[in-house]
This record gives sequence, C-alpha cells and structure tokens, in this order.
Amino acid sequence: MDRGGPSHPEADAASDDDLLRATARGDRRSFQRLMERHVRAMLALSTRVLRNPDDADEVVQEAFLKVWTMAERWQSDREAKFSTWLYRVVLNASLDRLRRVRFVAVEEAGDPADPAPGGLDRAMARQRERLVSTAMAEMPARQRQALSLYYFSDLTAPEAARVLDLSLTAMEALLVRGKRSLRTALARLGIRGIGDVT
Repeated sequence: MDRGGPSHPEADAASDDDLLRATARGDRRSFQRLMERHVRAMLALSTRVLRNPDDADEVVQEAFLKVWTMAERWQSDREAKFSTWLYRVVLNASLDRLRRVRFVAVEEAGDPADPAPGGLDRAMARQRERLVSTAMAEMPARQRQALSLYYFSDLTAPEAARVLDLSLTAMEALLVRGKRSLRTALARLGIRGIGDVT
C-alpha cells in the first residue's frame, strides 16, 4: 500500500469533507490526498488489533476501496466527521478479521527461538502479543473495540468515545469492564500482568 507520496498544495488545504465530496465526483487526486492523510493511523490501528502487518494492510486497502466506491453515498449519509467514521470502519473490519483468525498458542510456543541477540526477547514479545490477541477475541465486541481504540491507537478517551458513539462516561466504564474481561481471559490462558491494560 502507498503510505504517502507527493503532496498537492490545493488538496493539502482542503478539509476531509471537501476531499470526500471531490472523491464522490471521481477525483482521484482528492482520494489520494484523503488516503495519504489517514493511511498511517489506520494501518497502526489495524496492525495493533490484528498483530499482522499483511492482514492489516489488506483491511486498510479494503476500507479505502470502500471509500472510493461508496464515497457519494457515504458522504451524504455520514453524521460523524470523516476520520471518526474511518476509524470505525477500519476497527470493525479488523475485529471481523480477528474473529476469523484462530491463534494456536501451543503451536507457536513450539517454534525454535531466534538465535540472534535479543531473539528470546522478541520471541517472548510475539508470544505475549498472540496471547493478548487470543484473549481479546474472546471478549464482548464493544469492550474489544474500546480497548483497541484507546490502548492500541493514538486516540484519547474522548476521541475513542466519538468513534464508538458513546459518552465519555460510558467509554470510561467500558474500558474498566474491558480491562477486567481481558484480565479474566488472560488468566484462563495462565497469563497475568501483561502491560498496562491488565
């Protein structure tokens, strides 16, 4: 996926809504600029949810393909600002894909350790991420969404609340329940105390 390219001054000054309207009219340059503005954040979010850059790249490509093919309808139907709406689309697509992926922790634990310096640390970090992903796949969808947006992207709690169309109070309550559910799911896997979300 193209993660950025030459900029166009007139497109740089345009708002997301302006670019989306132009995209709805078939303007490829506006679509490219819209993508350049948001692709890194969307890839970061999807990669954190899926723990697989290739899968994340596919999810984000599919999301932007939807923006291109459905821009006219989405531009007129959308109530939230574009970035909030796009976060929601990418998060939901990532979580859908995560549900389809089955992590087999036993098989992964049998992989030989990387002999290079720091290889054991990297292998342990990968295993930890797989276990967290496996545990999150068992959680209720809204809790998984809240944790993914707040802990695994650059969104603040108020921004994550807007993506999920919640009040800040409801978002904070969801985060508390989500952390509790994650701790429980990890404990079932025999793991305690992984990172700041537990």
